[in-house]
Amino acid sequence: MTDNNPYNFLPLQPTGRNETDTANTYAPEDMIKIYEQQFLISVPEDKLTEFLPALKEFYDIDDHTLDVSAVIFEAIADSSIIYNHKIKVGDYQIVGGLIEEAIEYDEDNKEDEGVKDKEIQAYTLECQRTFFINDVEIPYHFNLFIYGDGYSTLTKKQTVLEKMYWFVRVRYEENLLDDSEDGESLESINEQLDRLGIRKMDLTTIDEIVSYVEDNIIDDAMVDELNKLLDDAE
Repeated sequence: MTDNNPYNFLPLQPTGRNETDTANTYAPEDMIKIYEQQFLISVPEDKLTEFLPALKEFYDIDDHTLDVSAVIFEAIADSSIIYNHKIKVGDYQIVGGLIEEAIEYDEDNKEDEGVKDKEIQAYTLECQRTFFINDVEIPYHFNLFIYGDGYSTLTKKQTVLEKMYWFVRVRYEENLLDDSEDGESLESINEQLDRLGIRKMDLTTIDEIVSYVEDNIIDDAMVDELNKLLDDAE
């Protein structure tokens, strides 16, 4: 840290001046880095008003250039910035094969028309999806339950990302009782994040990251492979 670079900005080489010749322009990859720094650099509250002007001055850029960087980031970077944390989806892995499950109908509906003679296939499958938080790789393990045309997931409780999921779920589902000794608190989750070199999170950040994970654990490529497995099993 120096007086000329108090926030430890990443030195980058500009490609020239913008169309009005008033500020530097940068390669798309460098613009992404500048854009990320606006959200990922930890800044004390009493320095917040000084931060953005310092960033613009360091890179000799203007408001227009920063707006363009946001568009570039959304266009070519497969990640999302959530309250000072960058999260990105990695590869998936299917562990083992399909396990066929027996379906038991409730007494109330097993006599319904069309149920007695209808055979519905159900399977479970162990899966893993990799996520990156601030470029730190974290696996996310879950069991996939496939029932007819629908599916549900059951997350394990091993990695910090999986524990974050259960921490959020327990908070929002009053009927979900977890009296086990390994129940997580905000403090214990942040301790685990700190050991990975990830800055601490508040409740809102954890909620948003868990929502992001749930929205991205299954993608089109994984669906295609699942469909192939199901076709082979029938």
